[in-house]
Amino acid sequence: MGNHMTEMLKGTLEGIVLAILLERPAYGYEITSQLRDLGFTETAEGTVYALLVRIEQRGFADVEKVPSEKGPPRKVYSLNTQGREQLAEFWRTWNFLGERIDQLRPTADTAQNEGEK
Repeated sequence: MGNHMTEMLKGTLEGIVLAILLERPAYGYEITSQLRDLGFTETAEGTVYALLVRIEQRGFADVEKVPSEKGPPRKVYSLNTQGREQLAEFWRTWNFLGERIDQLRPTADTAQNEGEK
């Protein structure tokens, strides 16, 4: 499941991170930790940081530098209006695709019958 999961996650990770930021502002390491807590254990920190740069460049989040006790200031990302609109579009697309995929998924009985042929 590893490689397949990675490929599917590439297309959805932005929406997942936007959903995390909807809950509260966060910095990169916090987001990576939350992803891992959610079961996305293979998500590399570098992937999250690159995604946060794109989110910032696309204007989906406001960024504030906050002093850190350990080292340089942290960039804390807050979802803004444009980011909320992008997240709403992500959920609309997710729901549309999910409904279509569910229509294609065989029921347990159908799958079992196909396996017996």
